[in-house]
Amino acid sequence: MDRIGKYRGSDKMADLVVNNYRTLLVMSRFGIGLGFAEHTIDEVCREHGVDTRTFMAVVNMLLHNEVTENDVLSVSPVSLLMYLHNSHDYFLGFRLPGIRHDLVRVLGNPEDDLTRAIINYFDQYVDEVRKHMSYEEEMVFPYVRNLLAGTQDGNYNIGIFHKHHDQVEAKLKEFKQILIKYYPGDSSNELNGVLFDIFNCEYDLASHNEIEDHLFIPLIENIEHKIRSTK
Repeated sequence: MDRIGKYRGSDKMADLVVNNYRTLLVMSRFGIGLGFAEHTIDEVCREHGVDTRTFMAVVNMLLHNEVTENDVLSVSPVSLLMYLHNSHDYFLGFRLPGIRHDLVRVLGNPEDDLTRAIINYFDQYVDEVRKHMSYEEEMVFPYVRNLLAGTQDGNYNIGIFHKHHDQVEAKLKEFKQILIKYYPGDSSNELNGVLFDIFNCEYDLASHNEIEDHLFIPLIENIEHKIRSTK
């Protein structure tokens, strides 16, 4: 049963994970492994060189879908950048390739027109995700790192990213609906398993965007404001 109310650094990390299994993904993206015994969240974070306040802000955002102004002000931009970068590696290097592999295996004959169309649609979606995340890696993240070093590009600001921040999980939702509505076949545990993975991936991508929209972007806007105020 999930705990009611926000978690604190003094809570045990094991309790957090047992009650909220999705936090396993948060841990891995912060570089935190298992085996933390009875240690608190704060103790585990410090042991792995992770800023506890940033970890807690991400966890509570995902669990309770809310971010306070204090959360934004307390977050470490360096730790949050690491989290977002590792999230990109997870989606592009593990999660999406794994789903594609399982789709090819479950759908069977690659020469079948419907199978080929489904795989092509999924590949187009992955290309969109890769373009979206590559833009962040090549444009947004270097801009933020320069900002943290005291250098602000006069031709760019985080508002540009915010304005064009597309929701990459939307096309995955379309793909899921096509597979459910139009792929013929008998009841299949394997196909249902792939669909379950797609549902989870859609949720994870939406959560990733929520972190960027409600934690990362406001954080960088605040840093930009501070730099402008000192000029």
